[in-house]
Amino acid sequence: MNQIDDTSRNSIFLVDDTANPAPLGLCAFGMTTMALSLHNVGVIALGSPILAMALLYGGIAQIIAGILEWKKNNTFGFVTFVSFGFFWVSFAAIAMLPILGLAKAPGPVELAAFLSVWGLFAVGLFICTFKMHRILQVTFLAVVLLVALLIAADLTGNAFILTLGGLTGLVAGGLALYIGLGQIINEVYGERIVPV
Repeated sequence: MNQIDDTSRNSIFLVDDTANPAPLGLCAFGMTTMALSLHNVGVIALGSPILAMALLYGGIAQIIAGILEWKKNNTFGFVTFVSFGFFWVSFAAIAMLPILGLAKAPGPVELAAFLSVWGLFAVGLFICTFKMHRILQVTFLAVVLLVALLIAADLTGNAFILTLGGLTGLVAGGLALYIGLGQIINEVYGERIVPV
């Protein structure tokens, strides 16, 4: 009986030459967070531009980026982008379901509870960033502070705390956008132009 040489299949290597999905996820998170934060500081109303962005860019685009991170074998990117993508879809649904008559509008305690579980998740991701670059650590620290301020604003009804949350959200979103655009710029130019 002849034996089949099985060693040749072990020498096959797959080369992944697909695009880096992280900039898409970072830009989607950053820009959507900044748009909502402009509402929280009182610059714009919570209307269709923010809800559409939350559903389509912050939501669907981030979910796509996360699925592509799974293909890249990046568990952190996969879990982060898919989870925050569904956060934005959930946020849009919370705003739209009462308008459509499918659910009652949440009260402050219900919104604070919703944000609290996301805050716990953000803390876990922040801990992961201790093994990553500093700007990502600062970005996730800003996200944790943002969520804490929004919870406090919901529970107290204090407009100043909401404004602080909005300002913190502008920082968190701006940092995520900076990292995402920085990665694209560096790739296009083939050198490290933007420190990320």
